[in-house]
Amino acid sequence: MYLGNVIFLIVFVISITFFTKNLMRIISNIKLGRDINRTNNKRKRFLKMIRIALGQTKMFDRPIAAFFHLIIYIGFIIINIEVVEIIIDGVFGTHRFLSNFISYSSYNFFISTFEFLAVLVLISCVVFLYRRNIQRIKRFHSSEMTSWPKSDANLILIFEVLLMSAFLVMNAADSLLQQLDSHYHAVGAFTFSSFLVPLIDHLSAEKLIFIERFCWWFHIIGILLFLNYVLISKHLHIFFAFFSAYYSKLSNPSKLSNLSSITSEVKMMLDPNIDPFSNTNNTNTEKFGAQDADDLNWVQILNSYSCTECGRCTSVCPANITGKKLSPRKILMDTRDRITEIGNSISKKKNKDENFLLGGYIQPEEVWACTTCNACGDACPIELDPMSIIIDLRRYLVMEKSSAPSELNTMFNNIENNGAPWQYNLNDKMNWINDDK
Repeated sequence: MYLGNVIFLIVFVISITFFTKNLMRIISNIKLGRDINRTNNKRKRFLKMIRIALGQTKMFDRPIAAFFHLIIYIGFIIINIEVVEIIIDGVFGTHRFLSNFISYSSYNFFISTFEFLAVLVLISCVVFLYRRNIQRIKRFHSSEMTSWPKSDANLILIFEVLLMSAFLVMNAADSLLQQLDSHYHAVGAFTFSSFLVPLIDHLSAEKLIFIERFCWWFHIIGILLFLNYVLISKHLHIFFAFFSAYYSKLSNPSKLSNLSSITSEVKMMLDPNIDPFSNTNNTNTEKFGAQDADDLNWVQILNSYSCTECGRCTSVCPANITGKKLSPRKILMDTRDRITEIGNSISKKKNKDENFLLGGYIQPEEVWACTTCNACGDACPIELDPMSIIIDLRRYLVMEKSSAPSELNTMFNNIENNGAPWQYNLNDKMNWINDDK
């Protein structure tokens, strides 16, 4: 084994170790959420995951963005098949390992297909960079899209451009070295990278080897860095979108769930035969609703880590459109930031700080601006549910803090006293029947 192979193996092991450790930390953060049962109808859930996460059907509500996103997605999956060969070559010092098992024409076809996708990915990344930074689409420049969230989107696109460029230049140098160096045996003509050959065909074999090796190392180290970068980026949805789609609501996503503890209390009020001290009615809920991120259920926290920060939810939110402070995207981003903060405190064995999701990251003004129309959930390309987080925050404000806008308090009092939201005496509620028509 050569020194280069040893270095590659060390880099590879360190990278995978860091990735595994950080991924497990995120999974631990998700598990901080309350339990919720989303295991029913597995076949329907699986089909929905295939349709939403793999098929990206909801992306095509905006066909131009969907087309270019699909190209990057397909390119990401298929081109990375070649990474398997690069890893084998890196460990054993071989050259184009898979070419030993398939014919010249077949290998050339596969590499040319990868190159074609690489060119399309390059074009798509340039289009997305243009949309973000020159066309400046409004949803990419909302108040929450500052500093890191804004830079993150550009960094990943630039990263993709560099990786695809290194892949094509590596193949161009390789195609020339097939004629000059015995180690680089003939494996293909490389249809698309061959257009780069005139730029380097005048160089010596030593320089071509340097270019090929530099691009090879840049490509594989770049992929390993990308793998770890994803865990601190909005691009974590590459992995978690599948799980969020699988565990999403199956029917009527706008329906609000009831708290079992409240349901039990109502039943006890209505039925005197129910024993309030029985085990079935003795609930141990610590608080109603959610004050902090770990009061949410684990699916809601999974949603926060799956958010693509595309802003489609915020762009259709009627509250946001009319100038209210609410942004469904920010709700998910804040939830992710807060649960990460809690997880870091736990990993460092520190006591939980006095900060909270509600009041610290998300203000009551944002929570009460929501109309519960679920336009955000309907617009989300991977079926995330920011509205459920808003509802749980509201429940805490009303049921734990007795804090609600005056209009709601008036309505609650009227319902309690008059049996209707309006301030009319119960005996007068049917007087409208006698009104002149």
